[in-house]
Amino acid sequence: MNKYPTWLNMLVLTVVAVSCLLALPNLYGRADAVQVAANDGIAFEQESLDNYLRVVESVGITPEAAYLANGQIVMRFDSVDDQEKAGASLKERYSRVANVALTKAPKLPTWIRKLGLHPMSLGLDLRGGVYVLLEVAMDDAIDTRIKLYEQDFDDRLREAKIRHRVDVTGQTINIRLASVDDLATAIDIVRRADADIAITEGADGKSLTVRMTEAQIQERKDFAIEQNLTTLRNRVNLLGVAEPLVQRQGADRIVVQLPGVQDPNQLDKILTATATLEFRLVDEAGDLPGSRRYAGKGNVESKILKRRVIASGDQIIDARAGYSEGSPIVSIKLDSAGGESMLKATMENLNKPMSSVFIEKRKETVVRNGVEEERVITTEEIINTATIRGVFKNNFQISGLTLIEARDLALLLRAGALAAPVYKIDERTIGPSLGQDNIDRGFNAIKIGFLAVIVFMAVYYRAFGIIANIALFSNLVFIVAMLSFLQASLTLPGIAGIVLTVGMAVDANVLIFERIREEIAAGVPPQSAIHAGYEKALSSIADANITTLIAAVVLFGVGTGPIKGFAITLMLGIITSMFTAIIGTRAIVNLIFGGRKLTSVPV
Repeated sequence: MNKYPTWLNMLVLTVVAVSCLLALPNLYGRADAVQVAANDGIAFEQESLDNYLRVVESVGITPEAAYLANGQIVMRFDSVDDQEKAGASLKERYSRVANVALTKAPKLPTWIRKLGLHPMSLGLDLRGGVYVLLEVAMDDAIDTRIKLYEQDFDDRLREAKIRHRVDVTGQTINIRLASVDDLATAIDIVRRADADIAITEGADGKSLTVRMTEAQIQERKDFAIEQNLTTLRNRVNLLGVAEPLVQRQGADRIVVQLPGVQDPNQLDKILTATATLEFRLVDEAGDLPGSRRYAGKGNVESKILKRRVIASGDQIIDARAGYSEGSPIVSIKLDSAGGESMLKATMENLNKPMSSVFIEKRKETVVRNGVEEERVITTEEIINTATIRGVFKNNFQISGLTLIEARDLALLLRAGALAAPVYKIDERTIGPSLGQDNIDRGFNAIKIGFLAVIVFMAVYYRAFGIIANIALFSNLVFIVAMLSFLQASLTLPGIAGIVLTVGMAVDANVLIFERIREEIAAGVPPQSAIHAGYEKALSSIADANITTLIAAVVLFGVGTGPIKGFAITLMLGIITSMFTAIIGTRAIVNLIFGGRKLTSVPV
């Protein structure tokens, strides 16, 4: 009656063994380390590791370990002094080609690293680092889309040889036609460009008012957030920061957490930069509609450029800094749409000049009449003007930059352009001592709660209480294993979720053991009492845990930041506690008491 089949016992044993293996890396702790990532995003090879290692050894420091991880170089050291000295020497030698970050690295044996195992990822509140809250300028995302519509409608109407004028007022596009007879054709052209856009005919019979619908506006805002999330993740990854977190918060904000980073100044330009490029033809006559003068950057001459954009930053799929004839350049690669546009422009404008316009937005705080106000400043400067000497499509080069300008521009363009500007509205730096203090306090809470429960269960439920304690310890191992496997960040609220899970896991065992006591009191034979205790308590345990699981899923779905951290550990804890309480403890009980003739049950 109280025996599991062999396959089920083997399944329980396998789950325990795999969990112990996954949780094992957490026993080794973390060491002070230097992490190096190439600015161009290319993975390092063993030869590069050897070169970087020689630089460190040349200043009298020998790393405790040095290896490649995900294409980046990691060096571990026995002391903070060695770490800082090694980091300084590497920055001095390789700052132009690589980003050198001081961080903490798992102190794992080689065999564990080769298995691809990792310890839990610690959140910012536990590890220390930089927290930045960014706000996405949603109106700019809509304005950008409106400008694209304006240019598209203008091009299509011109190709159809319809005399017209296109103007933008706020987020409304006004199209004026020269003839009433062209109205139906113009409407059809606009519909073909976007079937969902709202069109209103003017009372004069030869004008149109075009607006984005509410659904289109919301879709554009969602796109801006998602695109910015992707771009910021790419930028942070190129910085070489270990275990970064970039996630959406609310309708228009993005949280960036960079564990281990203690200098926020080096991140400001990369995170908030909205730098992008536009490629425009020079209006040599200076008399075309929509043309205007753009200032030159540095010593570059100002030019009058045409209104039409040949290609823009959101069409750049790769950018690499390099050299050509001894001068710094940025090699650009466009996507298919940008390549086709560039091909057409170069075929039609051989031996004519084309400029690269660098566009950047930033927010500044000014004081007017004693009141602080924020204003957005947009800078549009020509960084390069070159004569088109041949026909090209997806690949070309930009010259006329300094080495640092070429490197920074390549990094920003390669990571992707932001769909809308972002502005920093909050920034906090958490020191590593505070992080360690948080870790100590959190784990002390777990230890105290765990020990109190162990003592109570052993005293009150005797042998069955000891079995429950074994299952409780296994439950903690399972949670740590799952967090390590999923690489979900453990935060202070996450620790609170684990503490709550400890209580819930014991609660399930209490229900089972009390059921067994009731059956014994009713005169049921011991083996039958054990069987009935588990069977009758199952529904109560399932109901309680499923309802809590639903609440945890809702918290994870609608919550942000700390709430998500709590929800993740709570969900994992519910799943693992049901396994240990229902299957794990019964497997042990079956092995010890199953098949024996019992006169009493030690519960």
